Amino acid sequence: MQSWVNKLWYDGHILRFALWPLSLLFAAITWFRRQLYVVGLKPQATFAVPVIIVGNITVGGSGKTPTVIYLIELLRQHGYKPGVISRGYGVQIDGVRSVYPSDNANQVGDEPAMIVARTNVPMVVGAKRIDAAQQLLHDFDVDIIISDDGLQHYALGRDIELIILDGERRLGNGMLLPAGPLREGHWRTADVDHVIVNGGVARSHELQMQLQPTQWHSVNGKQSPNMAPQPEQNVVAMAGIGNPSRFFDTLVDMGYSLDRVQAYDDHSAYSESTLTALTAGSPLLMTEKDAVKCREFAKDNWWYLAVDAKLPPSFDQQILTRVKQVVEKKQR
Repeated sequence: MQSWVNKLWYDGHILRFALWPLSLLFAAITWFRRQLYVVGLKPQATFAVPVIIVGNITVGGSGKTPTVIYLIELLRQHGYKPGVISRGYGVQIDGVRSVYPSDNANQVGDEPAMIVARTNVPMVVGAKRIDAAQQLLHDFDVDIIISDDGLQHYALGRDIELIILDGERRLGNGMLLPAGPLREGHWRTADVDHVIVNGGVARSHELQMQLQPTQWHSVNGKQSPNMAPQPEQNVVAMAGIGNPSRFFDTLVDMGYSLDRVQAYDDHSAYSESTLTALTAGSPLLMTEKDAVKCREFAKDNWWYLAVDAKLPPSFDQQILTRVKQVVEKKQR
């Protein structure tokens, strides 16, 4: 399904024109809904601490999770106590729930499981982000809320908005759903604090972000990193992220010879039998996001590649200055 959608949105498939009337309807509905909040007919929930939205205007992965992790570490380095909220995509949650390092991805969602496993940050997930934010402030000692996604969730008041774009795919065919990948029009990029471009080449009004590989880790946690496959070894690679080819290209750039690659839909669930058959005994390489869904049944020769977001120092300075301004304003 995802491969067909990618052809429609990113490869110029002619069917997009047949869906264009539905895109116009989608544009009208979303514009009207946003205006209800702009003019105050629908209220936005506000909080005593800064709220940072890390979102996008396209469907699918763009690099939001590495950006969230980057912000967590940046804010902690400067004395803040961030917490994170998320919808918990792909799982059914009754109300809201806190996320802990021992939680499985099928309980809280793959991205929340990954974020907490990496950072041990206070985090609450739930379909209603306002309830999640209130629970986060009630249960944990946090002084900044980071929302993983939620740019279009206008009921949640926000102080800082970041849009993350895939630098290779950018806005696809430039059309709104369902004819294209856009949740909102290109105009939205001029309405946020920063547009961060993951890979590719950032334009004059954008900030460049790169995902830099750091270290291989054993998926089941039983093997030392120095036992990871070396570039001269033949390996099998899999990825269930928004743009799987990005991961495969990274492995090739690192010198790996890929016997087979398998792209899965974003947020796919995996089984031990399926992945064991895929590898046929060869080392299996995957993303950190995939690894949190495989920890319980992973073999000793399954590995995930940790990556860190890298942003220019100017971003750090600007975001910290803006956070300070918001804090001072809320304390008046």
